[in-house]
Amino acid sequence: MHQEFAKNLRLLCSYYRSVAEVCRRLDINRPQFNRYLSGKYRPSAHSLRRLCDFFGVEEHEILMPHSQFQLLIQVRPRPSEPVSEAPELEHLARLQSLSQGLDKYLGYYFEYHLSMAFPGKILRNLVCLEKQGGKVYYQRTERLQQAPGEKVYHSKYFGMAHLLADRIFLMDYESLTGNQLTQTILIPTFKSRVGRLSGLRLGASASGERIPSCTRVVFEYLGHQVDIRKTLKLCTTLDPDSGQISPRILEAIQNDMAPGERHFRARHSF
Repeated sequence: MHQEFAKNLRLLCSYYRSVAEVCRRLDINRPQFNRYLSGKYRPSAHSLRRLCDFFGVEEHEILMPHSQFQLLIQVRPRPSEPVSEAPELEHLARLQSLSQGLDKYLGYYFEYHLSMAFPGKILRNLVCLEKQGGKVYYQRTERLQQAPGEKVYHSKYFGMAHLLADRIFLMDYESLTGNQLTQTILIPTFKSRVGRLSGLRLGASASGERIPSCTRVVFEYLGHQVDIRKTLKLCTTLDPDSGQISPRILEAIQNDMAPGERHFRARHSF
């Protein structure tokens, strides 16, 4: 057992915001580091050197009896205070460690939902989920036009996707105006091929009222590759009776509530 070393290591870690932060800065495996903290294992000569260089102590010092080491650390001037990472990075790292299984959902989708800005109209947007550095990011592109010939308004949302306990969570922000965040929760498919995904989207109306609103939403899978120019031309504001939307999608995005329902819920229609 290496209890003196473990106590000294725990003392050094206490100057940081969390053990997780120390592990990320050292690029060391957390379970292995926990073994050092428990006193069950002592690091190899190479790993011990890395630890000492990181904390700014000598190898013989970190192996001192804890009472002596504690006094040494208290009186020794620290060259600089450790800079804590932004708190949100730890939360994102934890979410990433819990989120697995999104690979089959990567690609392009049409997104359908009733417009918050133009009541009675349906928006068809383009969403692309892609993986970068082990994380899944996405972009949503909207083209809002109340009627043919009128001004077209564009919106671009960027965000991250997570699959947690059989639900797909999407959180993004509008990048052109920076005036809102939206959250979408989708019910995944248990089929081998992705077709349509249904769920709910929460956001704020782009109209002057800025009323927080929730709407049912459907993602229709297009494939891993699409002709971006042609696909974006199909993104627009549609009338429900335009004939351009599948009847099943129309049914799934209606924002009605059945008798006896007390909560606004997604429709698991596909």
